Amino acid sequence: MSLAFVPLYIKYLGIEAYGLIGIFVMLQAWLSLLDLGMKPTLVREMARFTGGNHDAQSIWDLLRSLEIVVVAMAFVVGFAMWMSSEWLASNWIQTQQISTGVATTAFIYMGLVIALRLVENIYAHSIAGLQRQVLQNLVISVMETFRAVGAVAVLAFVDSTITTFFIWQGITSVVTVFILMLLIYRLLPKAQRFPRFSLSALKKIWRFAAGMFGITLLAILLTQVDKILLSRSLLLRDFGYYALASLVVGGLHTMVMPIGTAFFPRFTELLTRGNNELLIETYHLGAQLVTVVMGSAIVTLVIFAEWILLIWTADAELASQVAPILRVLAVGTFLNGLMQIPYQMQLAHGWTSLIIRINVAALFVFVPAIFWVVPVYGAVGAAWVWVLLNLGYCLIGVNFMYRRILSAEKWKWYFVDVLIPLLTATGVGFLIHFVFWIEMKRIFALMFLGVIIISILLAAAFTAPSVRRMIFEHLRGQPKGSLR
Repeated sequence: MSLAFVPLYIKYLGIEAYGLIGIFVMLQAWLSLLDLGMKPTLVREMARFTGGNHDAQSIWDLLRSLEIVVVAMAFVVGFAMWMSSEWLASNWIQTQQISTGVATTAFIYMGLVIALRLVENIYAHSIAGLQRQVLQNLVISVMETFRAVGAVAVLAFVDSTITTFFIWQGITSVVTVFILMLLIYRLLPKAQRFPRFSLSALKKIWRFAAGMFGITLLAILLTQVDKILLSRSLLLRDFGYYALASLVVGGLHTMVMPIGTAFFPRFTELLTRGNNELLIETYHLGAQLVTVVMGSAIVTLVIFAEWILLIWTADAELASQVAPILRVLAVGTFLNGLMQIPYQMQLAHGWTSLIIRINVAALFVFVPAIFWVVPVYGAVGAAWVWVLLNLGYCLIGVNFMYRRILSAEKWKWYFVDVLIPLLTATGVGFLIHFVFWIEMKRIFALMFLGVIIISILLAAAFTAPSVRRMIFEHLRGQPKGSLR
């Protein structure tokens, strides 16, 4: 939904105001650190509850304890953004059309929305940990549609300002928090007594939560340093172009994150039960799903980038400015997405130290590279550094995991799970581009784009054996896959 309505956001707000939305996304990533690793910890503990490792009372006490901590952090976020809003508006960003007063108000509302999203994520991740992803995704899909369509409506019919945009985001987040809270309260079984804050419950999870905090901190440093430097050095309009490209490739993460959300609690449950054979089968299914879904998208984006942007925005200048950045960022984001399933497997084992060590090593290379590249090569240079960072993860970092976990599965992951489906998708994409692609009107181009996406997706799916088997089983109406 957020991708679909971006052209309308830019139409009503302008590219400079859209740059503020890009800064909001960046700040949301940084301030998410304040949950102290509690979101993935809740997913893991809720999954362990389904595997019999918690009783009803202990899981309720854990949820209540984390609720109290996160709500306190949300107040800290809101207050800190209110106090720093004027400085951010006048000293950090470079505006040409937006006044300092308007930018200051926007930063205040950003803080409110970010605080609410912190609380919202606690309940959403609890539902995911119970492996009720269909219910979770239904609620999130409905609310994100409400958020996006409502934002366009208020901009079109009420007031087309960035302040109004963030006020609507806040209203939507309040409603979402309330719905998700009611759902998790109904999903968990009744406890013997009223849940209460438990320091002992927090002590039991602090090591894993601390590891997740470290992972999150390093991940944010590695993914947001470029945006910090670019938001400081570029005009807000030019940063808006980079933010738009980042949003599109963020859609790739939107495709792959539900896969990680589904497989992490499943890995945890299978480990708890000691079912190693099914664990390995499930691991390869998850890895192939990532390659099929994300690989098909990346091939389409890289080969047809400017054409897709033109269909989407109907703005030739905007498409030409964003396409070069988009192609490079998309490759880096795909390489990053390939780490999703190995990463979830490490978390299911409670092994966070490897990810921290790899990210620390990457940080010593990535941050100096960004500081050197951005002033000289700007946005495209920053995007290429992102590609090289994630190539290092795929070729070097993941090998450390396979020394300890699933050591016999490494080459199957490289060739069967990743390389074969990706090469197939790439071949089909280039075949369509060089043989079948012609200039056409927008409505026909949109339909042809659908044909392209389906063709590449099917080609990748039918060369990924676990995915192909899962498709045939479900078509026969007798699902026997590893997610049963």
